[in-house]
Amino acid sequence: MHERAGTLALPEDLIDVDALLGDYYDKVPDPTVAGERVAFGTSGHRGSAFDTAFNEAHIVATTAAIVEYRTAQGFDGPLFMGKDTHALSGPAWETALEVLAAAGVRVMIDARGGYTPTPAVSHAILVANGATSPEGLRTSGRGLADGIVITPSHNPPRDGGFKYNPPHGGPADTDATSWIANRANEILAGGWKQVPRFQLAKAVAADTTEKYDFMAAYVRDLPSVIDIDAIREAGVRIGADPLGGAAVDYWGAIGEEHGLQLTVVNPTVDPRWAFMTLDWDGKIRMDCSSPSAMASLRRLMEGDSAPYDIATGNDADADRHGIVTRDGLMNPNHYLAAAIAYLYGGARPQWSPDTRIGKTLVSSSLIDRVGADLGRPVLEVPVGFKWFVPGLLSGEVAFGGEESAGASFLRRGGGVWTTDKDGILLCLLASEITAVTGASPAALHRDLVDRLGESWYARVDAAASKEEKARLGALSPEQVPATTLAGQPITAKLTAAPGNGAKIGGLKVTTDDAWFAARPSGTEDVYKIYAESFVSESHLGEVQAAAREVVSEALEG
Repeated sequence: MHERAGTLALPEDLIDVDALLGDYYDKVPDPTVAGERVAFGTSGHRGSAFDTAFNEAHIVATTAAIVEYRTAQGFDGPLFMGKDTHALSGPAWETALEVLAAAGVRVMIDARGGYTPTPAVSHAILVANGATSPEGLRTSGRGLADGIVITPSHNPPRDGGFKYNPPHGGPADTDATSWIANRANEILAGGWKQVPRFQLAKAVAADTTEKYDFMAAYVRDLPSVIDIDAIREAGVRIGADPLGGAAVDYWGAIGEEHGLQLTVVNPTVDPRWAFMTLDWDGKIRMDCSSPSAMASLRRLMEGDSAPYDIATGNDADADRHGIVTRDGLMNPNHYLAAAIAYLYGGARPQWSPDTRIGKTLVSSSLIDRVGADLGRPVLEVPVGFKWFVPGLLSGEVAFGGEESAGASFLRRGGGVWTTDKDGILLCLLASEITAVTGASPAALHRDLVDRLGESWYARVDAAASKEEKARLGALSPEQVPATTLAGQPITAKLTAAPGNGAKIGGLKVTTDDAWFAARPSGTEDVYKIYAESFVSESHLGEVQAAAREVVSEALEG
């Protein structure tokens, strides 16, 4: 923990925005250098212009690759494009539009000239493809819409991000991102300056560039997924902090459109994020699930005189949620369990009784206990929201959530809402829970703990070489000889997710009262150990220590 974690940023913590934007245009990547190539992770290509990892050349090449990809796939409908408030998002948006317009792609840009949350782009794609039409959603055929979201999510102010959402509205799968990244790197190496582009003014004025009111479409449709009437009638007092992100105008519009007692706690947009409190490691990071990054909002909710019943935060593209009650900032796992218990426990009677609960394999096992308590099956998938997309589209999964504070769920009538994470939605759900039950989500979680057991959960990192990370990602259960974990018999050794059989890129080991999962980091020479114990905090430490031994033994073998 950094000594200044949770305190306001100082001038020396802030980026030089002019220098960053200058490097975006001036620095040219060398495609023979691994760190300067286009690389799509679970949420698109990310990097900083300072490091020659997110520059004009990357965006020209990646956009050109997306144009080729969507043509090859037959996606010839409108492309919805949004951006967040990171300094690099503006120039990247301009570069992408210049390439798209020159390629004759029909691009839908924000009618207000503002910022667009990731869930609003997903919502727009799905609506365009028939999610609300009598004929129903289409994911094949002519005229399909897709999208680009320019955001590095909660990453520090120096970073930029660029991700592609195909016609299903959610994150692109590995097949698509691998093709796009490989082709983009070919374009980088073969001459990205030869990619046709319009001047920005010409691109904005092109017949193929159209304006779309993302905010109005999203805000007005919220009653189809959230019980807005209950929130308004109960007079729930909401304090919403967009943390300087793309939801900044959306929260005010939600309050006004639906007559809610809603205050935008901080409407400031600053690409330096000078108003942020430092995260655990001393960096500025808009992580709404971090107690350090959310210190200001937490302090606002302390004591009986707190001005709000529910306070919420979002990250820069509003795909993550942070929930603050009078008891403090909720752990994301705790809130997911409470949300699931509420939604499946009778709050959505029109949902099919057969719908499953979606969770990632590193999310709390309290969710499994909630599912068993409700008689609802749990679909456990690898890390990454993309794994929930098929179930949300078909209605087989009514709720999909990640331990990193990202989730979405179906409309009240059962149709798909978004297939990407929706932090605004989950924040509003906290107010609905408060309005309908008369208790906070934190109180609902305490009730679950009283009935189903308390758990202790943590994630730590352990050093690993590139070779060790590769071996960890390719492990088979037979390579794990251990039979016990922290004094308990091992009940399962998993290298594939039980919900869909997809490889998890690591290992998960379970007992009756505990589990751990180990996955290699995609950016650092470490592997991540997620662990949980339903015995005690000290037992959690035993599980973590045993996890290191189990993984080390497997890697040596």
